[in-house]
Amino acid sequence: MPYAPGILVAQGRLVFLSGVTAAPVYHSHPHRDEEFDLPSTMREQAVLAMENLKKTLAAAGCTLSDLVSATRYLTDVGEQEDLNRVWAEYLAGHLPTTTTVEVSRLATHPRCKLEISAIAVAEG
Repeated sequence: MPYAPGILVAQGRLVFLSGVTAAPVYHSHPHRDEEFDLPSTMREQAVLAMENLKKTLAAAGCTLSDLVSATRYLTDVGEQEDLNRVWAEYLAGHLPTTTTVEVSRLATHPRCKLEISAIAVAEG
């Protein structure tokens, strides 16, 4: 399987991430188009989203290996394999539980193809 069907968390502190995309984590509200000058391919957006995920986890004292669960929202599930390849490269064998959902559009911006929300476990 490409994911773990379940994970038991016995110790640590849970860290909940509301979601990251390929766009800068901190951006203007209301949104400004120039802040969403994103690449058009899922692969490129997945790399940017994974980098944002790494940075957000690091701010909470976690790494990608601390992920226990992730929900991945795609605007085109047909591009899931491109995401899966990037996901596998970044996670290097670590398998959190995952759910992938196709949505008609992400609330962030129409150029965003992917959003990842996640739960991690920090030590202690």
